[in-house]
Amino acid sequence: MRRGSNLHALGGFNQTVVLDTIRRTPEGLSRVEIAEQTGLSAQTVSNVSRRLLDAGVIREAGIRNLGVGKPRTILQLDPSGHYSIGVHIDPAVLTFVLLNIEGEILTHTTRRTPSAADPGAVISLMRDSIEEIILLSGIDRERVLGVGIASPGPIDMARGVVMDPPLLTSWHGVALRDELETATGFFVLLEKDVTAAAVGELWKSTGSDRDDFLYFYYGTGVGVGLVLDREVVRGPTSNAGDAGHIVVDSTGPVCRCGRRGCLGDAISPVTIVRSAIDRGVIEDPGAELDTAFIDEAFSRVALLAGGGDDRALGLIDDIARDVAEAIVTIVNLLDLDQVVLGGPYWGRVSDFLLARMPELINGSAALATLRRVSVTGSRVGDDGAAVGAACLVLDATLTPRSATLFIS
Repeated sequence: MRRGSNLHALGGFNQTVVLDTIRRTPEGLSRVEIAEQTGLSAQTVSNVSRRLLDAGVIREAGIRNLGVGKPRTILQLDPSGHYSIGVHIDPAVLTFVLLNIEGEILTHTTRRTPSAADPGAVISLMRDSIEEIILLSGIDRERVLGVGIASPGPIDMARGVVMDPPLLTSWHGVALRDELETATGFFVLLEKDVTAAAVGELWKSTGSDRDDFLYFYYGTGVGVGLVLDREVVRGPTSNAGDAGHIVVDSTGPVCRCGRRGCLGDAISPVTIVRSAIDRGVIEDPGAELDTAFIDEAFSRVALLAGGGDDRALGLIDDIARDVAEAIVTIVNLLDLDQVVLGGPYWGRVSDFLLARMPELINGSAALATLRRVSVTGSRVGDDGAAVGAACLVLDATLTPRSATLFIS
């Protein structure tokens, strides 16, 4: 649990400490309980609570008798106080969500990504879809704190620029943050997709059950989000988490990097679909495999595997083995024992992978951790990156960070 400070200069930090403490206790807390949990004085908690109530961020949610003494007023987040919007850019589909301050999805839409070679068309569609999702929700536009974008990397987070993502052709140095701010008038944050997904998991967690974990992201590409002591690890350039070139099969196909058996190539949906065609699991379309076909064909392979087709099951088992191999390497390196699996393609194969991967990971002769590794599915679901992107806006406003206490 984070501890606060009573120094006057730390009022902003203490405000986020109080808010984060309330947020992580959905049933609500009294001012006395907040003071006990944060180490802040009763007067500081009272002053901070008053400011948060006046701002409409929290609400008084009735009276509770907590034992000896007078009943105490309970404070909870006010879900109607503020909102945020999240956008996930994938080469195949754009996902949009609107969340309330509790991280609950109020509205959700998806759009087929227009030509990924044309960033302008994507930005225009994003602008129109953001306005549509606000209209559909019926909320006050002034209560939207901002828009978070989850994009494939690499990104220049400081400048808000998408640099040169390998699966978005012609996206070279796109100033996505500034262009979307101009188009919508909202405050905009840009984040790498795997990092955004990890932020989403944090916001959906309570207590300390997600203090340290590895988030494995399975989408058109693959990556990992890392959380240590409830803080997302971004790295010096905010591009941490590129796990695509971890070698999982030294005899595998040659990757574009020149090595054999890289994870990203081995388990990418396009690789699985091509293998399914080669093995006769699904029919060859006789044409180039575009993103729409790959998406649909991967779903067919997953359904066949769910129905007991041995050839399809073999393909999904290959995914499980390769991902487990990579995860063992990462958890050994970082001494982690919690793994969360998610991403746009995760849900279609989740039942099989959740049944198979704990055994593969914990039974690995290479595993060096002292505790058994827990393997669970994402609480956010397939739209984790979009939800995480929206949570980024909430996180930037409402989550305490000790680094803000230091003079730069």
